[in-house]
Amino acid sequence: MKKTGLLNNENGFFKFAFITALVAFAMYAGIQFGMPFYRHSALKTEATELIRISVMDLDRTRGQIFERAQELKIPIEEKDIEITKTGRKIRVKTGWSEKVDIFGLYEKTLQFTIDIEE
Repeated sequence: MKKTGLLNNENGFFKFAFITALVAFAMYAGIQFGMPFYRHSALKTEATELIRISVMDLDRTRGQIFERAQELKIPIEEKDIEITKTGRKIRVKTGWSEKVDIFGLYEKTLQFTIDIEE
């Protein structure tokens, strides 16, 4: 009788190694593309919360948003964050781009913008 198993024959091992490498590559690529979108979402949520509780001190709010962006490692400068007050509403606008590189095989520049009015 022949033993058939995943690692017992030559074809089974190479198939296993190929599938494992393919899954690892897909996970790596997913993390590389997912992190910039996570950072965008986190900063947008944080900025929304900060302008809801702000006491109309726009420079302090800008500083708090910039600090959070630095914690998230988002490549923006404090001067790139525009905060304007119109009547009872506060508007926050900013934008940045991040380059995603997958082992030098694929490279894409992602553009992110935040435009919130509360």
